[in-house]
Amino acid sequence: MTILRIGLLVAAAALAYGQERAAVETWVASHQRPIMGDFDELLRIPNVGTDRPNIRRNALFIRGLLERHGMRAELLETAGNPLVYAEKNLPGAARTVLYYIHYDGQPVDLSRWKTDPFRPVMRDGAREIADWSSLDKFPNDWRIYARSASDDKAPIVAFCAAMDALGGKFSSNVHVVIDGEEEMGSPSLTAAIGRYRDKLKASLLLILDGPVHPSGRPTLAFGARGIVTLDLTVYGPKMALHSGHYGNWIPNPAMRLAQLLASMKDDQGRTTIEGFYAGVPPLTAAERRVLRSVPDDEPALLKLFGVARPDAVGESLQEALQFPSLNVRGLRSGYVDEPRTIIPVDATAAIDVRLVKETPAAQMVEKVRAHIEKQGYHFTDAEPDDAARMKYPRLARLKAGEVMEAYRTEPESAEAIQVTRALTRIWGAEPVRIRTMGGTVPIAPFIRELGVPAVGVPIVNFDNNQHSDNENLRVGNLWSGIVTLAALLGM
Repeated sequence: MTILRIGLLVAAAALAYGQERAAVETWVASHQRPIMGDFDELLRIPNVGTDRPNIRRNALFIRGLLERHGMRAELLETAGNPLVYAEKNLPGAARTVLYYIHYDGQPVDLSRWKTDPFRPVMRDGAREIADWSSLDKFPNDWRIYARSASDDKAPIVAFCAAMDALGGKFSSNVHVVIDGEEEMGSPSLTAAIGRYRDKLKASLLLILDGPVHPSGRPTLAFGARGIVTLDLTVYGPKMALHSGHYGNWIPNPAMRLAQLLASMKDDQGRTTIEGFYAGVPPLTAAERRVLRSVPDDEPALLKLFGVARPDAVGESLQEALQFPSLNVRGLRSGYVDEPRTIIPVDATAAIDVRLVKETPAAQMVEKVRAHIEKQGYHFTDAEPDDAARMKYPRLARLKAGEVMEAYRTEPESAEAIQVTRALTRIWGAEPVRIRTMGGTVPIAPFIRELGVPAVGVPIVNFDNNQHSDNENLRVGNLWSGIVTLAALLGM
């Protein structure tokens, strides 16, 4: 085949996909008002997970929304809040793609919101738009403020709109499950697999949650780090003692805890716990290319955070996220705000260990425990009694809390490549590809139990105040999100 012929084929393909994107964008432009109408109505239903009556109102509304957009929908009852499930099957389809979204939101502190979090407000910068629901057009840089505007009701509305934009012309069976407990850790989701496995079976899982990269480019996330939390307590005297009378003689548990924590890292921020990074294979050349392709502005981030130099676990932010991390998230001992000059009775560090796919939680906890024992500490399961205090000069307690494993679908896998190509074709450029997100998501056990490749497809703006007050969605991210989801529905 001649070079000219190849060039013509490439140009023809680009034209075809350019026309596909234009067709979706044209449809979106002419349907902005009804799309916003659905969004407004959904945002007005309070959705804190513990508010069972309103949670069910959300579920029933979403079921009706999916039905209006051509899917067969139902509620899947669980031990907790219901899942909303819908499907649209094609005769002879070779595969099924399952989409995951969630409809519950974070609790709200009304004192910190400028307006009612369940009465959506549209703003152009600081200017509030009056009677916005009656408008036909919504500029990209306007923002809608409401709880769950970005996390995670926007993807629900974008998903329905994308199906309409394609006119039902899908290439796979399309199934969707919408969780009502994600912000509570999804305690009922994985358990529901045993009851509803036939409905949830799929060739690929696409997770519609989270923000796009700060660059604003379409983004794919192929994994997320897990977490295990630990409370480490070091014990001192049975009662607080005068530091003048007993300082230099009675060991101080706060000082010992500081020394113990210092023994866990070197001055470059690398964890010194034996075997902490074991099991994480060296990055391949292809994996390094994926990491380098992420357009992080690291100098700008350091300036924003007021930090002169980062830790040296990896050569970049993205590389650092491929390894487990140990973080001290809080310390407690004695008195700070009161002038009590005492040797405290104990000192506690709240620790989180972020996990990657190769470092299961149980193994990492044992490695931390072994390191502490090597520093001469004897573990106790409760407040030490007098016998233990007299026998062991160094006493500690290590208590594990929250556990969530990591997951990852390799960016070079066949499923990941297919998703990447779908977004590349419609947008004319490769999306930002995040090999592993730094944060933890509760869907990891669901992915493991289903045994399905999973890719995150975030669509909302990164500066959305997710989980905080005055949560918002940039309107342009809703419109571009519909284009992204249309590309996936048609791949």
